[in-house]
Amino acid sequence: MSAEEQPHGPQPPTGGEQTSEAQDSRPADGEAADQPQSAWAARRDLAHHTPRTMGFGDSTRVDGGVFGGINHGIGGGTFYGDILLDKTEIIYQFGASSALHAAGEIAQSTLEELSACFVPGCPDFEALVDRLREEHVLVLSGPYFAGRRTAALMLLHRLGAHPVQAIGRDTAPGQLTASLGGTGEHDGRTGHVLCDLITEPSRPLREADLLAARKELGEAAYLVITVGPTALLEDVPVVSWKAPLSRDVLTAHLDMLVGGESVAELLSLPAVAAFLERSHQPREAAEFARLLARYAAGEADAAKLEDFSLVALENQVQEWFEDDGTVLHLRDKAFLVALAAFNEGPYALTAELSDLLYAFLQETENGMRFPAVPVFGTHIGKRLHLARARRFEEEEPTEWGPVRQVKAAYLDERAPLVLLREIWTGHPSARPALVRWLQRLAGDGRPFVRTRAASTVAVLAHTDLPSAMALVIEPWASSHLYRHRLVAVNALTLTHFLGTPNVPRILDAWCESDEPPLRWVAIRAHGLMGPERPSETLAALRAAARLQAGQEDPDEDLSGQLAESVELLLLSAARDDVLAGLLKTLHDDTPATELALGGFISACRRTEQDERHAQPIVLSWYARASAAGTPSAIGIVTLWRTALGNRGHTREALDVLRLWVLSADHVPGTEWALAALLPSLVTTSSEHHRLSHLLRTMPGEDGTDPPPVANRLLAVLPHP
Repeated sequence: MSAEEQPHGPQPPTGGEQTSEAQDSRPADGEAADQPQSAWAARRDLAHHTPRTMGFGDSTRVDGGVFGGINHGIGGGTFYGDILLDKTEIIYQFGASSALHAAGEIAQSTLEELSACFVPGCPDFEALVDRLREEHVLVLSGPYFAGRRTAALMLLHRLGAHPVQAIGRDTAPGQLTASLGGTGEHDGRTGHVLCDLITEPSRPLREADLLAARKELGEAAYLVITVGPTALLEDVPVVSWKAPLSRDVLTAHLDMLVGGESVAELLSLPAVAAFLERSHQPREAAEFARLLARYAAGEADAAKLEDFSLVALENQVQEWFEDDGTVLHLRDKAFLVALAAFNEGPYALTAELSDLLYAFLQETENGMRFPAVPVFGTHIGKRLHLARARRFEEEEPTEWGPVRQVKAAYLDERAPLVLLREIWTGHPSARPALVRWLQRLAGDGRPFVRTRAASTVAVLAHTDLPSAMALVIEPWASSHLYRHRLVAVNALTLTHFLGTPNVPRILDAWCESDEPPLRWVAIRAHGLMGPERPSETLAALRAAARLQAGQEDPDEDLSGQLAESVELLLLSAARDDVLAGLLKTLHDDTPATELALGGFISACRRTEQDERHAQPIVLSWYARASAAGTPSAIGIVTLWRTALGNRGHTREALDVLRLWVLSADHVPGTEWALAALLPSLVTTSSEHHRLSHLLRTMPGEDGTDPPPVANRLLAVLPHP
C-alpha cells in the first residue's frame, strides 16, 4: 500500500502484502476487459444505480436531514454542511448494554414503573404468564432492543415474583443451576432473569440445561432467559417476541408521564408524526416520550423534537461500531458497511462483497493472520434483523433488461449516509481496509458495483474531502485504467450533487492539467455536472479543446471525450442554454467549431429510451421548439447546416440523417418532424444536391432499396 493510503503510519510488512495490493489496483476482470464506456451509457448506469437518497437525475438536491442543517454525534461536534463548529453534546439514555446486563436484584420500584407503561409485543401475553407459571422456565427469542428484557421482567412481575434477580449474561449455560442457588431462602415466589445469554459453538444452550434449571428452581421460583436472533440453541423451545408498535409504546409512556388531554395534543405534533413514520425501537419511543414530557413542561424546544429521530439513528450507528463483539461480530459490522454502500441492492451481492471487506478488516486487526471467511453463516432474516433492515423483491435494471432480484435495504433511508460518515470519521483505523475494499469495487465488472463504489466515496468526500481525494479519488483519476477513471468521474459528480463545495474548481484545474488522465476525468465530469453551470462548463471544455489542439500529438481519446461531454450537455435539462452557448462561439476558432459539431452530431444519434427505431431526442427537441417558436429551433438548423457543410463532418452528419430517415419509416411522428426540418436545411443548390442524393441513394435496412419514406421526404425538399 502506498504512503498516501496509510493515514496511521507504516503497517507491519507481510509476505503477501505486495501481492494483495497489486490485486487491489487492477480490475477484477483483468485489464484486457478495460474499455472506455461511452459517456451516454455511463450516465445511464449512473442514473440507474445511484442510491435514491442522492437524487441523481432529479431536479432536487440533498438538503436538510443528514447533510443539511445540524447533525449531531459525528466527530464529537456539530455538523453544518462540511464544517465542524463548536462542540455540542446531545445525550439520550437509550438503555446501555452495561445497565441492561448488570447482575443483581431488580428494584421493586423499577418493576412497578415498567408495569405502569408496559405494552405487550404479542396479543396473548397472559397465555405466556400461564405458561411460565406451569413450566417455571421460559426462553424469549427476538431482535435486539425489541423489549425482550422488559417482557421478561413483566412476566415475572405478573406472577408476583419477588425479589427478581438478574443473572450475568456471561454465565455458561451449563452453570445455570449454580447461579440459581438459594432460590428457597425467600418466602413466596422468586424470579430470575438472564438477558442476552452468550452462547458459543462450544457451549450452546441445551434442553438439558433448562431441565436442570427447572429442577433447581422447585415450585416457587421462575426463570426467564432472553436470547438474540443468532443464539446457538439445541432442542430448546423458544417463544418468539416481536417489538410492540412505537405508537403504542409512546402513548403508554405519555399516559404515565403527562396524562389527560395533553397526550392527544402531543401525539398530534408534526414532529411526532415524523418520528412514528420511521421504524424506531421501543427504547427510542420511551426516550422520545420523556422528551415530549419535557417539551410539555416548557423544558425543551421544538427543535429538539425534530432532531430526536436523527440523533437516535446516529446513536444506534455509534452503538453498532462501539460494540465489543458481544452483540455484533466483525463480520456483522462489515455487512453493515456493505449494506450502506449497496442499500436497496441485491442481497446476495451485498453479502458477497461484505465478506471481502470482512477479510480486509481481519488483516487490519492482525496482519500476521490469514483472513478466514465462513462459507455458511447467518440466515438472511436474522442478519437483516441485526441491521434493522428489510428484505424485498424488485426488478434491477441491467444491460440485458430488468431482472427480478431479492434485495435488502435499511428500514431508515438515512442510515447509509449516517453510517458511512461515522465509519470514516469516527473509526479512522478502519480506513486502510475500507480504501482497499473501494479499490477492489472500482475494478469490478458490474456497473452497479462500480456506481455504488462512487456513491460511497461521495459520502466520504462530503464528510472529509481532502482525505477522500488523497486516498481514493485522485488515485482513481490518475489511473491508466478507464474503469477506475470513470468511477472517479462518478464520485466527483455525486460529491457535487451532495452539496460539497469546490468540486467545479477541481475540475476546472484538471481540465488544464498536464496529465491526460486527469483531463479525461475532468472533461467527463463536466458533462455530468455542466447543466448546473452551462456557461462556465462550456468555457472550461473550450479551454481543454484548445489545449488539446495545441499539442504536437493530440490525444484522439480526449477529443472524443470532449464531444461526448457536449453531447450530454445538449441532451440535458439545460439544452437550450448549452445550444445558445455553442452558437455564440461556433466560428471563433477551429477547436470551438469541432467541439460544437462533434458534440451535436453525437447527440443526434441518441433516441428516446435508447430504442433502435424510437424518435431521435434532438429531432423531438426541434419539433417542440419549432412549434413554440423558440430560438432553439433556429439553433438546431444552424448546427445541422454547419455540420453538413463542414468537410470534416459531412459524412458523419449524412450518416446520422440516414438513421433518422430509417427511424421515420417506423415512427410516423418522426416522419412529420423530419419533414418539417429538412426544408430548413436547404438554402443553396449544393445543400439540395447533398440531401436529395442521400434520399435517392440511401440503402434501407439490411442493404435493401431506399425505404418508401425516403421518396416522401424527397418531395418536401425545396428547389433553390
